[in-house]
Amino acid sequence: MIDTSKSTPPFDEILIREYLLENPDFFSRYPELLLAMRIPHAERGAVSLVERQQEMLRQRVSQLEEEITALLAMASRNEQIFMFNSALSMKLLKCEDMGELRQVLSSGLKEQFQFSHVRLITVHDIDSELSQIWSKRLDSGYYFGRLTKEESKRLFGTEVGSVALSRLSKECGQVIFAIASQDPMHFHPEMDYLLLSQLKQLLDHQLTKI
Repeated sequence: MIDTSKSTPPFDEILIREYLLENPDFFSRYPELLLAMRIPHAERGAVSLVERQQEMLRQRVSQLEEEITALLAMASRNEQIFMFNSALSMKLLKCEDMGELRQVLSSGLKEQFQFSHVRLITVHDIDSELSQIWSKRLDSGYYFGRLTKEESKRLFGTEVGSVALSRLSKECGQVIFAIASQDPMHFHPEMDYLLLSQLKQLLDHQLTKI
């Protein structure tokens, strides 16, 4: 006969857990328990409940510090993008013809983000390859990710790592705003397209004027 007295506790652990959660002042009424209780520790053997709590608090503080550092870095990055976008927008609004607009757009994005290619591509119905990209890759208006070798060469003249594509408005004709990076992981389907959307709106405005 198997003795289960050691493996099965004579109480409901879930009830004890719920009681302690509902009565966080329990140990303040019985402080001697804090020092008497011992908790297994992977590196230091058994430690007291107070020591374990202090360790968990230190870990939580460290985690919060890392999260704050990450948030500050993100805020700084977003501020840089906002300042860049504002400056680029002003330059684009001053462009008087398509050639100047293409040059300002391309040089600005390449210098700021080290993109390999920045293009505005007009899609003609007789061009089956571009028409396929227009109708399939850009059926939702945007595409982030990787292209086939053939698609890359048709859009950029060479293979690229990853791309961000956007349709401009119908008033501009069938025009693709295309950005490429040599990094295959730079553009991906889950990324935010706020910057691309803002530039797209500005291009929609400018291309109908020049």
